[in-house]
Amino acid sequence: MANLDRGGANDDEITYAALVEALDDGAVALVDVREQNEWDAGHVEGSVLHPLSVFDPEILPRDKPIVLICRSGNRSMTALRAARAAGFTDIWHYKGGAMGWVREGGELV
Repeated sequence: MANLDRGGANDDEITYAALVEALDDGAVALVDVREQNEWDAGHVEGSVLHPLSVFDPEILPRDKPIVLICRSGNRSMTALRAARAAGFTDIWHYKGGAMGWVREGGELV
C-alpha cells in the first residue's frame, strides 16, 4: 500500500490535518472503536463502527490504510496493538479521539 502522509505524527498516530486530508481523498478507512451508544451520539462522517468490546482485527477493511478512533485515544490504542499483533501494518490511531476531533474543529454527525 502507499505510504500514508500522517502529518509528522509518531509511529502510532496521525495528525488532525493529515486525517482530514486522507478522509477527503478517500485514502483511509476510519474505524470507530467506541460502543454503539457513543457512536449514535455522534461520530466522524464516513467512519464505520467496530466496538472494542467485540473487536476482531480479522474483520477490519483490507483495501486501504486504517485509522482507529475512540473517545479520547485510549481504546483506539488498545485496538491498534491488537491489530498490529494480528499482522496489520498500515494502521494507526487518532490520538485525540472524537473529543480531540471536535476541539480541532471537526464535526460529528
